[in-house]
Amino acid sequence: MFRIPVGSRKVFPPVHEAATVMQSFTYLLVNCCAVVICLVASFDRRIQFNRLFGTFALSATVVAVPFLLWDAWFTQKGVWWFDLRYTLGITLAGLPLEEWLFFWCIPFACVFTYYCINRFFDLSRADSANNILVFASTIVLTVLALLHCRQVYTLLATGSALITLLYLHFIARQEWIARASLVYLLLMPGFLAVNGVLTGTGIPSPIVNYRPGTFLGIRIGTIPIEDVVYGYSLFLLNIYCFKYFQRKTSV
Repeated sequence: MFRIPVGSRKVFPPVHEAATVMQSFTYLLVNCCAVVICLVASFDRRIQFNRLFGTFALSATVVAVPFLLWDAWFTQKGVWWFDLRYTLGITLAGLPLEEWLFFWCIPFACVFTYYCINRFFDLSRADSANNILVFASTIVLTVLALLHCRQVYTLLATGSALITLLYLHFIARQEWIARASLVYLLLMPGFLAVNGVLTGTGIPSPIVNYRPGTFLGIRIGTIPIEDVVYGYSLFLLNIYCFKYFQRKTSV
């Protein structure tokens, strides 16, 4: 009878060790899953978004800087923290490498989707809702910021969204805010799926953890409602910068 030498058994890692290795790729896989379909579709001859990779990279980097600073500060203060078991263990400025990649992968999927929808569908009718959208959002965000000024995540999430909207509408004079907001709503299923995993949906414990008392405590599944507002600012600013650099490079 053929026998496997005792020493050769060491080649095969225990099941729990293999599971631990796979677990460390969780956050990276979330980023990859969010971007892979859009990345492949970018090379479609009807879309050719690959020609705009440079423009996107520049705009996403500009937007990523303040959000990464915010992220690093919140992490340092313990407003939120990361379970490094779900990461490769590489950290920069106190943030996992995967968290850095998040600010290019997620915006890529968002900007690509916005670009395609505007290319193939006429959403210009939504532009007529700009004034009422900004007016209503300003009231809601201002009230939330004033009522919950002691909850730092709530305050900064609502404050950043408020400043973003006021800048885009009154200073930059952008007419596409309502159109972009409609696309953001269409992106919600994907947003909830990605953020759901990051906040603990479908896995034993959250990748991103939040300190109680720093946010409202209202969640969509496992996702703090502030994440939706945070994501809205990130989305709008990426669209704005992408459009800005696209115009600059086309001149």
